[in-house]
Amino acid sequence: MEFEDLAEGCIAEILSHTSPMDACKLALVSRAFCSAAESDFVWSAFLLNLTSIIPPSSIPSSSSKKGLYFNLCNIPTIIDQGKKSVQLDKRTGKKCYMLSARNLDIEWGDDVHHWEWANLPESSRFEAVAVLRAVCWFDISGKISTVGLSSDTHYAVFLVFKMINASGFHYHPTVISLGVSGGSTNTKYVCLDLNLKDNRLRELPCPKVRSDGWLEIEMGEFFNSGLKEERLHVKVMETTSHIWKCGFVLEGIEIRPKHV
Repeated sequence: MEFEDLAEGCIAEILSHTSPMDACKLALVSRAFCSAAESDFVWSAFLLNLTSIIPPSSIPSSSSKKGLYFNLCNIPTIIDQGKKSVQLDKRTGKKCYMLSARNLDIEWGDDVHHWEWANLPESSRFEAVAVLRAVCWFDISGKISTVGLSSDTHYAVFLVFKMINASGFHYHPTVISLGVSGGSTNTKYVCLDLNLKDNRLRELPCPKVRSDGWLEIEMGEFFNSGLKEERLHVKVMETTSHIWKCGFVLEGIEIRPKHV
């Protein structure tokens, strides 16, 4: 028997055990494969346990499960009273999270002389981002439970931000660290300001421009086995130079599957 001779339901059962990317590729094999690959049965398998992280009222409407899947990949869904967003990784269906600036601990973050909370048109994700007015003690930290993340997944963590008329970040490197409770913590020195000229900090890891116009820099990576709950800790700081800094705009910290 050839694959083309299999019943559509049998083909759909097979495809439901692959990945979204595989299902899209296999849809090109034949009409039967295409029909099975478009079925709600297949795409429902890629959306398992969705309501465990997204309230039913927040799930976008769609005429098909495949349409819902790609809506959840392309458009962040805001959860936890606006403090987090969740998306699906388009290639794998794994969960991606972003912790908003409101969900992070920012030293002097409640002091209007040092930080302000603004609604920027560039941020289509959260209602407010944190805008640095002036600090010499630059210290941001956060934590998240791994329970909501996809199991058996290699994740990378990114600081997502902008620099608007920034100053004070070009004298000393910024220290970023990432660790899981009970495990080791990885620390590295980075340069956050892309506008530096002829500075030794340019030799350090620098941010990249995202498709949405924000900057991001990788903080580190970790493997989530899913076998037990762990707590991920992240930190961004520059507290040794005592130089006043401004112009840093924080959207959040994103956790997404790392593609090799």
